Amino acid sequence: MSEYLIPTREAQATLVEKRSEFIGHVWPIETEEEARACIEWAKKKYHDARHNCWCYIVKDGAVRYSDDGEPQGTAGQPMLGVFQKEGVTNVCCVVTRYFGGILLGAGGLVRAYTQASKMALDESGISVVRRWVEVTVDCPYNFFERVKLEVTALNGVVGDVDYTDHVTVRALLPEGQEVPFGARITEISAGGFSAVEVGEVFKPVPLA
Repeated sequence: MSEYLIPTREAQATLVEKRSEFIGHVWPIETEEEARACIEWAKKKYHDARHNCWCYIVKDGAVRYSDDGEPQGTAGQPMLGVFQKEGVTNVCCVVTRYFGGILLGAGGLVRAYTQASKMALDESGISVVRRWVEVTVDCPYNFFERVKLEVTALNGVVGDVDYTDHVTVRALLPEGQEVPFGARITEISAGGFSAVEVGEVFKPVPLA
């Protein structure tokens, strides 16, 4: 299964533009049913708002958006474009607008809905879902920082660390990087310690 990007967590961000308040919500979702539930939640919570515009992308599935009464092409589609540009899938976004009495024009609406969506995504963060190889390295304390550098150099993620009379480093490496990582560990330690493969896992990990 190939890797893909998703929102890390549910998040919210607020933008005020010419007295109009734009409240962006982002959720990680896996199905259209989950997306619709998020949209309905927002519509109920902000039932007094002028607009609840939305979009969602389901991996290998549906892509939908709605301007919810805003001029055509000024809300849902620009919102969708934020996630398509970032390559993010399995995402639902709702931007709620409380009208402030000043018309923004088509260009202003596009910018506001785009910015509110991007702010919510930035607040959420992005995670990469891929197959990882779990490894552990038992090393002396003076090699700890070097081992961490070798993990990050291969786009890996350092996990839990145990401190006893030595350091045990647990890490996740992208599938296929476990062999060069093992070679590097053997090289820098001159054979004094090595990397041990624990297993494989398919999971999301936040991007740095």
